[in-house]
Amino acid sequence: MAEKMLIIDDEEIVLKSCRKIFEVEGFEVTTTTNPQEGLNLVAGKNFDVILVDWMMPGFDGMDVVEEIDKRSPGSSIVMISGYPSVGRATEAMKRGAMDYLAKPFRPEEIIELVKKAVRRKVTEEKKVIGRVEKIMRSWQFPVPTLEDKAPKTIAETVAQSVGVAKATSPWFTVFILGILAGAYIGFGGLLSTTVTFDAAAKWGLGVTKILGGAAFSVGLMLVVIAGAELFTGNNLMVSSVMSREITFGTMAKRWGVVFVANFIGSILVTLLFYYSGLWKTGDGALGVAAVKIAFNKVNLTFSEALWRGIGCNWLVCLAVWMALAARQTIGKIFAIFFPIMAFVAIGFEHSVANMYFIPTGILLMKGAGFSGIQGSDPNVLGWINFLWKNLLPVTLGNIIGGAVFVGMSYWGAYLRPAKTASAKQ
Repeated sequence: MAEKMLIIDDEEIVLKSCRKIFEVEGFEVTTTTNPQEGLNLVAGKNFDVILVDWMMPGFDGMDVVEEIDKRSPGSSIVMISGYPSVGRATEAMKRGAMDYLAKPFRPEEIIELVKKAVRRKVTEEKKVIGRVEKIMRSWQFPVPTLEDKAPKTIAETVAQSVGVAKATSPWFTVFILGILAGAYIGFGGLLSTTVTFDAAAKWGLGVTKILGGAAFSVGLMLVVIAGAELFTGNNLMVSSVMSREITFGTMAKRWGVVFVANFIGSILVTLLFYYSGLWKTGDGALGVAAVKIAFNKVNLTFSEALWRGIGCNWLVCLAVWMALAARQTIGKIFAIFFPIMAFVAIGFEHSVANMYFIPTGILLMKGAGFSGIQGSDPNVLGWINFLWKNLLPVTLGNIIGGAVFVGMSYWGAYLRPAKTASAKQ
């Protein structure tokens, strides 16, 4: 008897392509663009496999999955999405999904995933194991389906799924998420300055740097867990280019959009800090600290800024890389915390963070009367020096650190095509 499959997706093209793929594989396929209709079909008929999109107009795919699991616990549920997120995927599996796949996907990918889901559902024994896993998840114990990914798997995910999804996401979506990422990194910078502006005299410079790095890590946690598009993290898209999943031109255009959007988001937090009057904290000591941070950054030589940018994004992209390995939020937090704390404590330079730090110093010096701070020259701290003496070399360094030392390195280690026997001869 043919396996029965239900596909719920608001895109007709996805329904047609999946129907064509799985009817050839011998499945009896039913499709619908209406999530409510899909739930009604589940209630009246037993399906072996159900494919569900997790972003549909008027419905959250998470809720649909949870309801399907209640109505038809024997069905294998697979989520598909054009907006992949490790956090969302983990939540989907907690609610009843067996696996997930990012759009666009190749026929062999979706076929293999569905076959795996069918195999995992066949016997009553596995159904019992599924119930035990749900109980364990409610106790927050790790279960096999949520085990962390191996390095090779991360490399494949970055090159074949994450990078492709970023390159094919709608431009407006990417732009909005880029603004959010700039703001989130700005929040991390603001928090870092706030908790350290008067700490050096009490705790010493080393401890103060660690404290600042720990606070700043909140920014990348927001980007990765809440979901946003960060230029430095997107440097990992080079893996998709090396794997020929996307073109270099497509990647460069996405980088440009995200870079500009990150700048806008960072400036929003600069304005928030300035007009809220929070710089007056400690009789203006917080504002003074912000100006000094900006002044020190534009005082770097081109070479210093470049090398500090390399070190920074080497660690930032490793934080993103390890966060992709973690299946649960707590694991992602720890994966992000230590590399980010390290790059800030060491003193490396992050281009998007500097989009907040330096404009904040410029605005405070020009608009709040901080031009007379000892050791700072108001003629040095300006927009031209920000762009050419800091942002340009730091951005170039960030690209080298993330794209070369992480993206290309792991592509070379795990995904580089092996030479054929004929090529060796």
